[in-house]
Amino acid sequence: MLTIFEKSRKSRNNFKTGETGTGKQDLADLIPPELIREYEIGIPELSENEVIRHFTALSLRNYGIDNGTYPLGSCTMKYNPKVNEEISNLKCFTDVHPCQNEEDIQGCLEIFFRLGELLKKITGLDEVTFQPSAGAHGEVCGLLIAKKYFKTRGEARSRVIIPDSAHGTNFASAGMAGFGVTELKSDRATGTVDIKELKDIIHKEHDSIALVMITNPNTLGIFENGILQITDIMHKNGSLLYYDGANLNAIIGKVRPVDMGFDIVHLNLHKTFSTPHGGGGPGSGPVLVKEKLKEFLPVPVVGKRKGKYFLNYNLKNSIGRLKAFYGNFPVLLKAYCYLLSVGCEIKTIAEDSVLNAGYLKSRLQDLFNIPYSRNSMHEFVISVKNLKETGANA
Repeated sequence: MLTIFEKSRKSRNNFKTGETGTGKQDLADLIPPELIREYEIGIPELSENEVIRHFTALSLRNYGIDNGTYPLGSCTMKYNPKVNEEISNLKCFTDVHPCQNEEDIQGCLEIFFRLGELLKKITGLDEVTFQPSAGAHGEVCGLLIAKKYFKTRGEARSRVIIPDSAHGTNFASAGMAGFGVTELKSDRATGTVDIKELKDIIHKEHDSIALVMITNPNTLGIFENGILQITDIMHKNGSLLYYDGANLNAIIGKVRPVDMGFDIVHLNLHKTFSTPHGGGGPGSGPVLVKEKLKEFLPVPVVGKRKGKYFLNYNLKNSIGRLKAFYGNFPVLLKAYCYLLSVGCEIKTIAEDSVLNAGYLKSRLQDLFNIPYSRNSMHEFVISVKNLKETGANA
């Protein structure tokens, strides 16, 4: 396909200005000679329909969730209802500015508050911040909260346990928050956390371990059925449990992170809650915490008092701001609309995702090697090693 510059033809213009009524004057006479370019600027010259056809043809070469299955890593890629896009683009929302007085943005603050209440019910946790702009941003937020929590307790816990099956962002976020990382090996037979290995780590490094970061189901698509054992081990050590919500889509409405023992949770609204994912954003990675960690959240959080919504800056041990304002509001709005539309049927999101993945796995298991025999959740891993002699690789 030719580039738009290769399609350009001299003097093939598509737009002309009308008469100005000020008479004709050479533009060069109005510009100092030293500022006049001595070479052509290189702007392509095409007719309007050529420009439209060019960019339409480019758009048809793109691939996304509206074209077909989009298995990007272990992220939850699904169709996002277009009505939520329409609502987020209404002028009553797009014309609002975060510097307006609280009295002028009560409707927006109410959406912050109501969405927060819904996410609290889904996770079982007690308070939420919407400041993080993405999942990794949420990870850093949660880790900074944990760090300050232990600092106020006078505990010098400097390390985080992360399974070897975790998202790469977990390791990077721990480093950004100033933690060292102890990698936790997975059981090769099951693909889940090796409980014995975890016990050994705690025995060796017990007073330096701040928390463990767990994705459940994990990146292999397998549910960590030893999660309550992990919780018991960590809490007895005085450590926290962090839930990476990247794969919440597989369990939403079926089990809450709090019931698995998690203290800190980040969610990906741009994966699980009806916001297009990829292309650089915008995203949203709200963080939810248990009661004992509320005072460490970034400020402000949205509260409600005497029927009015307000921005609460009064958090005793807040980690401070993570960004200039309060969160990517259009993303939050889409998530709120999505949750209202699914309502009490929210658990069908998880059921359908697991059913779809199971169906696809059953269709592929005779063609490819499936490393783990356990039932998968919303995704699964295949290997092409049995096809290596054909030249196939992955």
